[in-house]
Amino acid sequence: MAVYTMRRLLAAIPVLLAASVLCFLLIDLSGDPLGDLRVAQPPVDPAVIASEEVRMYLDRSVPQRYLLWMTGIGGNGDIGLLQGKFGPSVRGPAFDIGAEIGARFLITLRLVVIALMMAIGLAIVSGVISAVKQYSTVDYLLTFTGFLALAMPAFWIGALIKEGGVWANRELGTGFATIGAASADTRGFTAWESFTDAAAHLFLPTLALMLTGYAALSRYQRASMLEVLNSDYVRLARAKGVRNRVVIRRHALRTALIPLTTVSALVIAGTIDGAIIIERIFQWRGLGDFFLESVSTNDSYSVMGWLMLSGIIVVTANLVADLLYGVLDPRIRYG
Repeated sequence: MAVYTMRRLLAAIPVLLAASVLCFLLIDLSGDPLGDLRVAQPPVDPAVIASEEVRMYLDRSVPQRYLLWMTGIGGNGDIGLLQGKFGPSVRGPAFDIGAEIGARFLITLRLVVIALMMAIGLAIVSGVISAVKQYSTVDYLLTFTGFLALAMPAFWIGALIKEGGVWANRELGTGFATIGAASADTRGFTAWESFTDAAAHLFLPTLALMLTGYAALSRYQRASMLEVLNSDYVRLARAKGVRNRVVIRRHALRTALIPLTTVSALVIAGTIDGAIIIERIFQWRGLGDFFLESVSTNDSYSVMGWLMLSGIIVVTANLVADLLYGVLDPRIRYG
C-alpha cells in the first residue's frame, strides 16, 4: 500500500505541473491585470503604472513569469508556489493572497465536507432502497426526487431553499436557518450556543449543496446495486438460504460501493464549483466568494491560486478513491 501510494503521488506531479502550465497560460491570456488602471479617468501617472508592472512582474516575459510563479527565484519574496507564496495582488501590497485563501478555505471546508458526507450517505441509502424495491412506489418516488434535483441548476436550488428558509423563519417566528457564514458577534456564547449558531448558518447552504451532489450519486448507486443483485454470486448466496438482509449488507453493498467511490471523487470537483454559486447566494465569504471577487478585479494570481488549490483537491480525492478500492474489494492488491 505504501509503495502504491508513493507511486501515485509521484504520478500526480506531472499532472499538477501540466495543470499549472494550462492555468497560467489561460489566465495570462484572459486579460491585463492592470487594465482598469490603464483606462482610469482621470488618467493615472505613467510612473505609477510602471511601478505596478514591476510589482506584478508584468515587465517580464511569459516563460520568466511562469518560472517565477512556480519557484519564486528572482522575485521579491512574495511569489513562488513551491515556497507557499501565491504572488502579488492587484488589490495592493498589503493583500496576502495565501493568508486570504487559507482563511477562506476553512470557511468553505466545513460547508463542502458536511454537504459531501450527507450527499454520499443519503445516496447510498436511497440507491440501495431503490434497487432492493425496484419498480415499487418507493423506487418511483426516490427516482423522481433524484431526477428533479438533477434537472435543477445549483443557483435555482439555492434560491428556492433560501426563500423557503426566509419564509419559514418569518412564519414560524424562529431563526433556525440563517444567512451568512457566521454571526457578526459571538462573544459570550456558551459552547451550546456556538454550536446552534453554527448549525443555523450551515443548514440552508449545506442542504442546497448536498442536493446537487446527491442527485447524480443516488442514480449511480441504484444502477450499481441492481447489477450486483443480479450477479451469480448473490444468487448463489440466496440459493444457499442466506437471509436477504445479510446478502445485501455483506455481499452486495460492498461491491456496489466501488463505482460510487469513483464517481464520488469526480463529484468533489463539482461540489467545489457548486460552492461558488451557493456561497454567493447565502453570503458565505469562502473560497467561492473569493474566486468571484478575484475574477471581478482581474486579480490573476488570486485566480491561479484558487485553480491550483482546486486541482490539488481533485487529485487528492482521486488518490483516496483508488486506495479505497482495496478496502472495498478484497481481490485488489497493491504491490
